Amino acid sequence: MNLLQAHFVLIFPAVITLGYSTIELSPTRPLNIGEEDPDFNGPIKNVTVALGREAILICPTTDLGTYRVGWMKADDQTILTLHNKLVTHNPRIGITHDNNNWGLHIRQVKEADKGCYMCQINTSIMKKQIGCIDVHIPPDIEDEGTSSDVTVQEGENATLTCRAKGHPPPRINWRREDNEHIVVRKTPKETTKVESYSGESLHLVKLDRRQM
Repeated sequence: MNLLQAHFVLIFPAVITLGYSTIELSPTRPLNIGEEDPDFNGPIKNVTVALGREAILICPTTDLGTYRVGWMKADDQTILTLHNKLVTHNPRIGITHDNNNWGLHIRQVKEADKGCYMCQINTSIMKKQIGCIDVHIPPDIEDEGTSSDVTVQEGENATLTCRAKGHPPPRINWRREDNEHIVVRKTPKETTKVESYSGESLHLVKLDRRQM
């Protein structure tokens, strides 16, 4: 038995006890004569959701017959569902199926839910495919490492820093509160005016009154 088959046996044992009920499931088995070969009826579409929303991965199958479908977390092999039964104790996870489409639902998505999930069919040679969830985390400015008010003498240099977190990584733009242009020194003798400046740190060299 190879490694993949060993994993599949763990996912589809003959009997599993959950709470007060016992679930009987078919173990991996060969195809019977005249029986259609179960398969996937298309790929699992990756989804991107905002933090706190619901993520749904759909695993389409065909000719499933008496074969079983299971979901698991791909990276750590955590078993989530066995056919239409929940195995995980995570109350945010649910399972639906309609016309051979098996849906894995994750409600109130957290950052830890980001990653890939595996849908499996318990044929003798395991059939599997993977769909992934990406979680968007809104940007937030980090107090640590972000500049407060800075006081310098005319002719001195100053650096203003803004650090932010989020996913995807946020883009940081600097603007003046009075909507005036930012005066940036290109060379020791040449300056230029810009409406905004992109980057985590804004370096102001040899400040003069026009840059205050």
